[in-house]
Amino acid sequence: MVSSHEQTTAYADEQKQHLKKTLGRFDIVLIVMSAVLSIEVLAETAGFGAETFTWTLVLAIFFLVPYALVFAETGSTFVGEGGAYIWVRQAFGRPAGAIASILSWVTQPVWVGGSMAFLATGTWNQFISPLEAGSVGDWVFKIVFIWITVLAAIVSLSKAKWLPTLGGALKVVFIAFFLFTTIIYAAQHGVQPLHFSDFSPSLGGFLGLVPLLLFSYLGFEASNSASDEMKDPKKDIPAAIARSGFISALCYLLPVLAMLLVLPTETITGIGGMLDAVKTVFTIYGPAADVMVVIAALLFVIILASQGAAWMIMSDRMQALTAADGAFFGGFFGKISRGLGTPVNVNLLSGVVATVFLIAAMQLSGDAGALFGVVLSISISTFLLSYLLIIPAAIRLRWKHPNIERPFRVPVSNISFTVLGGIAFLWILLGSWVAIFPGTLDRLFGLDYNFLDEWGVDQGPFTALTLGTLIVLAALAIVGYIRGAKIRAYRPALDPETLQASLDKPLTTPEGV
Repeated sequence: MVSSHEQTTAYADEQKQHLKKTLGRFDIVLIVMSAVLSIEVLAETAGFGAETFTWTLVLAIFFLVPYALVFAETGSTFVGEGGAYIWVRQAFGRPAGAIASILSWVTQPVWVGGSMAFLATGTWNQFISPLEAGSVGDWVFKIVFIWITVLAAIVSLSKAKWLPTLGGALKVVFIAFFLFTTIIYAAQHGVQPLHFSDFSPSLGGFLGLVPLLLFSYLGFEASNSASDEMKDPKKDIPAAIARSGFISALCYLLPVLAMLLVLPTETITGIGGMLDAVKTVFTIYGPAADVMVVIAALLFVIILASQGAAWMIMSDRMQALTAADGAFFGGFFGKISRGLGTPVNVNLLSGVVATVFLIAAMQLSGDAGALFGVVLSISISTFLLSYLLIIPAAIRLRWKHPNIERPFRVPVSNISFTVLGGIAFLWILLGSWVAIFPGTLDRLFGLDYNFLDEWGVDQGPFTALTLGTLIVLAALAIVGYIRGAKIRAYRPALDPETLQASLDKPLTTPEGV
């Protein structure tokens, strides 16, 4: 018979009736590009020098490829609103699904309220109009930025999808124009001296870059959270992962190389690095350069807002389905608006969490660049930890349901599929440790590591904020699961035909019902 953790709740079935199919393949590719292509991380990684290019290429081959293959198969086979939550629930049960979901979901409001809001404000402050740190204008700008992303997630997907799809297109155009201009600039002015030895990988660079690069490459399967709103998810998801993954790898490798060629490494920072490079190469446009830099900065802020909106749209749907399935605070957060077809209550919760985290991050001492790096690290840690459950779930589903129809199947045996997933898992395990406890492995291997010099803040507040965030999340997940007991008690009755199918073979429906 169908096990209890594979069977959905009656409330989840009821709420999913309010969803509307609006996403085609083009929409999915651009929304994934908007979410996953993290151009705000480019400068943070490029600050490690030329070896950034080397490690970006290494992870593209040895992490992105196996990871993309695993989730192209899993995502096209086990479709259903909720995405990764559904996979973990089917593989390991609701409690595990609840933990994976909250870790993945909370990353987005923490990231939007901390890193993205700081970066957008820093960009505005440096390139458009000065805002004094801690002033009323500074606070208003950050809060408005947060709630624009929330509003985009609340609006019906048929309308809201245009912000992230526009953002995805703008990212590619922005990077392409930057690269085109860099080539002309290099021809006229020359480039920073780079030698082959500069690209040599180092252990210190490896430990510093792995969490950042993993964060940049993760999330291509996140569109599954809205798969009940796709027109043909079984065909479109593998194609979207392949196309967006390839484009994203190029959009990381080439801009990093371009920044290294036009800027001294020591001047590249997480807040201004990308646009500092833009400002440098735009000098070839003469009197128009200043205006073009302002336009580029405005586009950058729009891109950041669209990226936050894309993640809010996808992660909030996963958390709403988690609640509707009785694994997070029951009916209130699991409600899908009948008119909008969106999880309004979870959207508002994300806005509140993002605002609270903004307030907490503003209490840290340090400049804007340091705060950006600290909050980015916390976002990375929660996101990576969720994959310590999601990747094993994908592997288990391959073994658990060998006969289920797979629109895309990685042409390898179950053992080889497990090896692919295991490679991705080990990368995530390493990245998680480095993100939560930075410097520990450096010191273990005898590398010089000064926490204050590396992060711009003391280790005590950093560790307290990181571990405190994880403790609060664990408590929230436990309480939320307990409060979902009433919802879990009501499951739809299986009709005779479905019951017989469940006895004969694994089912192909999203919930396994």
